[in-house]
Amino acid sequence: MADPKGFLTTPRETPKSRPVALRLLDYREVYEGFASDKLQKQAGRCMDCGIPFCHQGCPLGNLIPEWNTLVWREDWRDAAERLHATNNFPEFTGTLCPAPCETACVLGINDDPVTIKRVEISIIDRAFDEGWVVPQPPAAQTGKKVAVVGSGPSGLAAAQQLTRAGHQVVVFERADKIGGLLRYGIPEFKMEKHRLDRRLDQMRAEGTEFRTGVNVGVDITAEQLRTEYDAVVLAGGATAWRDLPIAGREFDGIHQAMEFLPPANRVAAGELDVSPINAEGLDVVVIGGGDTGADCVGTSHRQGAKSVTQLEIMPKPPESRSAAHPWPTYPMIYRVSSAHEEGGERLYSVNTQEFVADSAGRVRALKLVEVKLSDGKFVPVEGTERELPAQLVLLAMGFVGPQREGLLEALDVELDPRGNVARDKAFKTSLDNVFVAGDMGRGQSLIVWAIAEGRSAAAGVDAYLTGRDLLPAPIAPTDRPLT
Repeated sequence: MADPKGFLTTPRETPKSRPVALRLLDYREVYEGFASDKLQKQAGRCMDCGIPFCHQGCPLGNLIPEWNTLVWREDWRDAAERLHATNNFPEFTGTLCPAPCETACVLGINDDPVTIKRVEISIIDRAFDEGWVVPQPPAAQTGKKVAVVGSGPSGLAAAQQLTRAGHQVVVFERADKIGGLLRYGIPEFKMEKHRLDRRLDQMRAEGTEFRTGVNVGVDITAEQLRTEYDAVVLAGGATAWRDLPIAGREFDGIHQAMEFLPPANRVAAGELDVSPINAEGLDVVVIGGGDTGADCVGTSHRQGAKSVTQLEIMPKPPESRSAAHPWPTYPMIYRVSSAHEEGGERLYSVNTQEFVADSAGRVRALKLVEVKLSDGKFVPVEGTERELPAQLVLLAMGFVGPQREGLLEALDVELDPRGNVARDKAFKTSLDNVFVAGDMGRGQSLIVWAIAEGRSAAAGVDAYLTGRDLLPAPIAPTDRPLT
């Protein structure tokens, strides 16, 4: 274990955020550095519990107590090896994962949990700085070719595992750069893209081939894909967004979050001078209270919005665990992200009734009503109707599943009752040599689940192609997240 008295003597401490006024001037990550001696003490809070429930909270099965102990002992290189033993991309989870491992921490039953996520990102950053993260090309080639469609976290995880197992892997991405939502959906202030680029350099050196600007199902047919490759992994994500079909939806100035965030990310990357959808000087309303909505809030602040309001139809969550979310499950509690710290207002238990336009047909406001839950339905509260000024409305209400037009229709794969691509325990679809991983088969979920599914799908593909049991499979598709 780490410090035998650490959890008794050391309080939880996390890095400070850069001042709001300063960080709104750029798109850099919001947190300041954290001294290694402080981090060592935080790792020392890991309490050698009899059953480490942090493992249960993490679908990757990360060896959390082990690398906490190694950090406490200042054995950083071994800590990095333990980290990579279960997770291809700890720099992604260390910045983007909501850390269900921390809410499952045994110490969290009656105290503040261990800062697992901060220890994780510190280990991998140090490993890159010290040059310990090197390419791991396969010792021998199998002669098998695998196509991975989609370059988000699940596709990249599957590709790296399969490349290292000796297969010739090609990753197809319809955007002009690799990364999926990691590249153009996640703002820089949550994860700077140098973290992605340095990992892609490693993958290229290992032998993974990346082809961008290829819309599979259009530029290359489904039949060509299955003919030219021995196996195919579908990892295109759940990109069909949920819309809001109410009166006035057709007005100018109403956009989906994934129409707003990608060009903003291109501006931050220097690929665009100004985003075509810009919040500068406008009253912005974000409909949807999740992480994507918070990304829209933070981006709107940086673009110079006049005001930002985030709407959520659900009631405001409690400040602490309720009986409905007992430990070690991930609790639905009130959380304040870095974007919320930067300003704006959050409204709960409200529903948008219709949009109102000006004489030019551009949205100028939306009509709201407060709602309450009654018999499982949201019922308007009489007398609470009002207008909220809005010249830019961003819809961030989640995703309903994978895009069916194009590749999925051409493949004619079976779908499950939720509209996702159906698969068996080996992550194989209804087609013999086609597998699926991540949100395309699971539905919208967390990045840690995407990586775990990519690793598991890779194990299924390798077993299918070679008959061996070589790659680890942390989860089965029947496993469901606690979030």
